[in-house]
Order: sequence, then C-alpha cells, then structure tokens
Amino acid sequence: MIVVAGDALIDMIMTLDGQFHPVAGGGQYNTARTMGRLGADVSFLGRLSDDWFGRLLRSGLEEAGVHTDDVVETTDPSTLGLAEIDAAGVAHYRFYLQGTSVPGLQVEQALRVLERPLRAIHAGTLGLSMPPAADALAALVEAAPDDTLVMVDPNCRPSTVPQFEPFQTRMRRVLGRADIVKASTEDLEYLDLAGSIDASVASILSGRANVVIVTDGADPVRVFWRGEHFDMPVEPVEVVDTIGAGDAFGGGFLARWLELGLGREDLADEALLRDAVRFGMRVSAIVCQRAGADPPRRAELEPSG
Repeated sequence: MIVVAGDALIDMIMTLDGQFHPVAGGGQYNTARTMGRLGADVSFLGRLSDDWFGRLLRSGLEEAGVHTDDVVETTDPSTLGLAEIDAAGVAHYRFYLQGTSVPGLQVEQALRVLERPLRAIHAGTLGLSMPPAADALAALVEAAPDDTLVMVDPNCRPSTVPQFEPFQTRMRRVLGRADIVKASTEDLEYLDLAGSIDASVASILSGRANVVIVTDGADPVRVFWRGEHFDMPVEPVEVVDTIGAGDAFGGGFLARWLELGLGREDLADEALLRDAVRFGMRVSAIVCQRAGADPPRRAELEPSG
C-alpha cells in the first residue's frame, strides 16, 4: 500500500473569458489520482468535507481507483483555490483556507496509517503550509519506518504560509527524512535552504535523501544523486493548461518506480532513474494537453521497457 498524504480541494478555474469552472484538485489529490489511474495500490490521507464539493472529491478518488479508508471526514467546508489561467496556459493560484477542510488534519489522525505496513508515503503541497495539518504530515514523515520509501514534493504556495521561519524549519525536518525530493526551481528559491538552488540540492542530499529531481517548466528536468546528475529535455507539447502537471510527473515517477518493484537501495542506478523520470514526463505531458488535472490511465501509455 502507498499513502499519498495532504490536500484535496476545489480549484475554481477562471478562464481568459472570465468564466469559472469548479474542478476537483489539490496537489496530493492529483498525485493520488495519477497513481491510482496508473494502477498503483494507493490510499489518500486527508480531510474531506461532507459538503457537495467534498462528495465530488471523494467520487474522483474512487473513480481513479484510490482507496478512501484513510480519508478523515469533516463538516468544515471544502478548501477552495482560485486558479487563473494566463495566455500560455499557466495557472496562478490564490487559496481560501481559514476554517476549511485541508488545514485541520490532526497528528493522531495522520499517524493511524502507520498501524499497517506501508511500501511508500508521498507527502507535500498545501498540507505542509498550515498547521495543524502541516505538523501532522511532518509527524507522519518523521515516524515512517526506515524501510518505507518517502517522497516529498514541497510544491510551495507562499500565499498560504502564515509565517515563513516555522514553515522553513518544518520543511527542513520533512526533507531530512525524504528518500526522494521532487521540487521546482521556484520551490527551492522560496525555501532558501542554502542560498542557491545548487547549494540547496547539495544540502538536501547531505541528509537521508538519495535523489533530488528539479523541474523548471519547459526547461530540462535535472536529476541529482550523490555527486552525480543528468538533465532530461522536456518534449514540447501543445499546452491547454498546466494544472496538475507537476503532480502528475511526481505521481508517474513514483508509480513507475514501485511498478518495477524498486526501493530505496535502487536510487543510485542512473538507468532506472532515467526510466522513471521519462515515464513521469510522459504522464505530465498528457496532463498538459488536457483541461485541468486529468491524468491518463496506464493503458493510454505506450509500453515502457
């Protein structure tokens, strides 16, 4: 079992003509659905409201084959994000958080998932921004057994961070337990772990992490591991929007890694890393060519090795 822990919310997508469309989303929600559609045995941990939006979110998880036994139900209203799409298809977000579903996850609720063996945990995004959910996810990552593969995607949203210093301190702890870190250049610049992106990567790799994957929009994906690195060009596609593209990449990478029966000890193998990165990029490219976060099913992808 894989647990994807964090945020599930409603993206109110505003198009260039001023129209609004509510779409189920959230970084971890998108990641869980990506992995579920790719055939992974995955469960979502996070709070879902009993309102109409919450029921929409739950049905989206179930449709993708994601287990919902770890969902925490709440009467708090669903968290909303306003996603404005620019002319290049890039989404710019603002969030409505106070008193809503995502931030209220408690430590004891998160730690319950460790009562059974887990093959992997994927944590990140909005849930790591605001306590108590941020503290709950940090506690989950830090308490993960040594043989549980942990992947973290900071996916920083500066507008959702109440105070930067506690956030940065918490993220240092979380990244210190991660085996795989997937972060954008914007994430690393905002986190400011060591004064520059390269220094921040080196700082992360000085801890437990074996691999840091750095994305930068349409620029090549950079993969670093223990003194080595490679770049992989992003294949150009006609972009409808970028909603969920980074989530799909991370979910695709981890799904491929686990599909091949790989673990932490395999993260030093460049050929295996290239294969999983390439797979994640293909998944992400498909999402970019669709409206909203609509990840592909395994059958839509060409056979991979």
